[in-house]
Amino acid sequence: MGEFSLHTATSADALPLRRRGSAAPEAVPSAARPAQGSNARLMTEALREVHADFDSVSINGVLVATRDGLVLCGVTRGIEDDGVAAMAAAAAGLATQFTSQAGVGSPRAVFFEGDSGQVGVFGVDADTLLVVLGERDTTMGMFNVVAKQALAKLQQAVAARR
Repeated sequence: MGEFSLHTATSADALPLRRRGSAAPEAVPSAARPAQGSNARLMTEALREVHADFDSVSINGVLVATRDGLVLCGVTRGIEDDGVAAMAAAAAGLATQFTSQAGVGSPRAVFFEGDSGQVGVFGVDADTLLVVLGERDTTMGMFNVVAKQALAKLQQAVAARR
């Protein structure tokens, strides 16, 4: 995943702007949005620690967002991070309603499969979501496995910092 950059939300008072994920090789995140403060720093540090361990054959990007849809940090390329974070929050909320109505308990993940890849949305903790973007030629089963491995690594890195 060396062609990705790790980035965080940076503006203190402005509304989030739409932007595309950066393709710069080794960008380092700057200050986190104060409203998210320590959680953004915690997630950024945890993601920085583990993103090189993600299966880059199957995963082509990850994004960490609040359940309100704000970007905390990410390792992405070619997507509008703010829009994806907002849609991930909406998908997680819809999944909660859907699984409740279906009587299958609380949701653990939301998966979408497209013509050129997959997207998985997972709860990292009560306040945070992980969005995992899959490669085109990865099967849904393999994506499920590697996305859950990425989630577990991020959760372990977060727990080690708390």
